Amino acid sequence: MGESKRIVMMLSILGRGRGKQFIEMLNNKGIRYHIQSVGQGTASSEMMGILGLGSNDKDVVISFATDETVSTFVKDYSDGIESASRFGGIMMVMKLSAINRMSAELLSKADKTNTEKGNDVKMKNEHKYYVIFITVNQGFSDEVMETARRAGSTGGTVLRGRLAGAERFEAVGDAETLQDQKEIITILAPETNYADIMDAVNKEYGLMSKANGIVCAVPAENALKI
Repeated sequence: MGESKRIVMMLSILGRGRGKQFIEMLNNKGIRYHIQSVGQGTASSEMMGILGLGSNDKDVVISFATDETVSTFVKDYSDGIESASRFGGIMMVMKLSAINRMSAELLSKADKTNTEKGNDVKMKNEHKYYVIFITVNQGFSDEVMETARRAGSTGGTVLRGRLAGAERFEAVGDAETLQDQKEIITILAPETNYADIMDAVNKEYGLMSKANGIVCAVPAENALKI
């Protein structure tokens, strides 16, 4: 295999039922590795009514590809007429600090055709964002989002999961508050106030609280309405 290139991750949150169409479009653009899940938006039912939306459910797609391929896609899609609201969501591009070598080589190989055509578009970091990930016990997402909004957040998406190996964490914090069922809240926030949001949530819902919250952030190189 040839030399591997820089790999990036795309986190896309779309209107429910639009994930398949979005993935098909990405495949045609040379972005061909995806993981699909479902989530729930945090907009209130009143706001959903104002926007004329019947459901708050979301399709969540995580994709991996080379920086060149994603950069070209972002540029072409941003320049297109349909770029604002075709899929009713947002896409966030994040740099990976590491990936296993074989995966990087396979993703680079899949990108060979685009590279040979001379596509060499660098990602323009025009807007500096961070993706905040907040993991809390089930049932706390509404309260966490209310705190996040007071600190400047405009909204987020909730995924549900299960804590694996919970017994290993019993020595941390109050064992009575430790739960297997978890909610993962993702929030896109600008560089100017992402730290305020994290601090506010951690203060009320951190690891030593009943929510057993863990808060972290990953820089997003680009954010795009889709």
